[in-house]
Amino acid sequence: MKNRYFFLSIVFFSLFFSGSLYARDSLKIVHSADSVSRPDTISDFLKDQLILKLKMDGDTTVSKYDTVSVLYERYLGVLDYLNDPTTPERYIEVDPDYYRMFLPFTFYKSPVARISQLKWKKEDSDFKVTEPVNYLKFDTLQFVTKKEANEVVDHTLLSAYVHCYDKVLLTEEDVLKTKIFRDNIEKEAESKPSVVKLFTRENMRGIQEEASVVIHKPNWWYTGGNGSIQFTQNHISDNWYKGGESTHSAAVYMKLFANYNDREKLQWENLVEAKFAFNSSPSDTCHNYLVNNDMLRLYSKLGIQAVSKWYYTISTEFKTQFFNGYTANSNDLKVAFFAPLDWSTSIGMDYKLSKNTYNLSVFLAPFSHTMRYVGNSKVNETSYGLEEGASVKHDFGSQIQANLQWTVTSYIKLTSRLDYLTSYKWTRVEWENNIDFILNRFLSAKLYVLARYDDSTAPTVGTSYFQVNETLGFGFNYTW
Repeated sequence: MKNRYFFLSIVFFSLFFSGSLYARDSLKIVHSADSVSRPDTISDFLKDQLILKLKMDGDTTVSKYDTVSVLYERYLGVLDYLNDPTTPERYIEVDPDYYRMFLPFTFYKSPVARISQLKWKKEDSDFKVTEPVNYLKFDTLQFVTKKEANEVVDHTLLSAYVHCYDKVLLTEEDVLKTKIFRDNIEKEAESKPSVVKLFTRENMRGIQEEASVVIHKPNWWYTGGNGSIQFTQNHISDNWYKGGESTHSAAVYMKLFANYNDREKLQWENLVEAKFAFNSSPSDTCHNYLVNNDMLRLYSKLGIQAVSKWYYTISTEFKTQFFNGYTANSNDLKVAFFAPLDWSTSIGMDYKLSKNTYNLSVFLAPFSHTMRYVGNSKVNETSYGLEEGASVKHDFGSQIQANLQWTVTSYIKLTSRLDYLTSYKWTRVEWENNIDFILNRFLSAKLYVLARYDDSTAPTVGTSYFQVNETLGFGFNYTW
């Protein structure tokens, strides 16, 4: 046994050494301008056991490579080709004749078509799984043409189909349906891109970009507002049979708010509201215009959630007017800036209900402080409940405030405010309503109704403490 292994080692070393020499000489022949056939470098004894492979150099010259030289060229000499940038690609050999036996087991039509011919004869040796595999005899094969190679492949596949039919994975139709990889990269004729190509729309489908996470600090402030200008005009000729006089009026309204809500415990509402309306008075001997609605209101309310929709709340409200106000046909000053000025502060509980179409807030304050200030000496302070010569008055009592914002339809919106304030000696109630009829983003009609009851001051005319101020106009409106 030891002598046998020693003999095989000597034979393998001889083959490798002789093949290496021949491969080196063969490469020189291939690269030379005048190709010359070289004799084989192996012995006649080994030729019977090894393959002789033919390689065409040009159109006429044939060089013979023995098996060892071919193996050296494929597994060792190919490294020299790859490392040498001057070597043409045509010297790297590729032999795809037997690819069908090394792909996934596929049923091809050619083996069956071959045995269907009358000239086909069954060979004595069959491929059997239960017996040792008899490998193909390399000395009997002739690697000269694709035809002979296909015969060998078809015979091998046919034997496998008979004995290993359950191992077939694909059919020839499945292979043909497989999508073929194509390299469609084309070299541009010009190095400079076309100007039109710079504006073509790129196909972004399938492009995956690395997602970046951007974290924004939450902002719990909500700001906004709206404003409007309303106009009313009425013209009557001097000789109108029913009499009367031409009038025109204008009303300006603006509201700004900044609210804070952390959606957990704290809510803070801030509001600035301004109104001013005037109308012409042709029959007035002292004034061409009279102010019929004038108000500046600052309101702030801070709430901390107690349970569910109830909040511990403190509110403060500041109210005065912008312009001087007079009665008709008189120069007696009725109101002025900071005359009077009403400032109230209340502590209590606030109930808030929010739905899709309306928001309701009801503030119940058992403790309230009210200060009234008259800062103009031309205004009669006694008409506002102050003692003669005094400019400030303090009262303690209770307060109820209710605010409703209701979107009746997409074209009609109602804003209502009810303010009930009492010192247990007098009562002041204001019920203010604004109805907006929205035509579009910039045009609207507005109905304003203010009902007021105040028994803290004597009425200017009559004995009723109930008062009403109503305005209906059409004009411009904008919300932001």
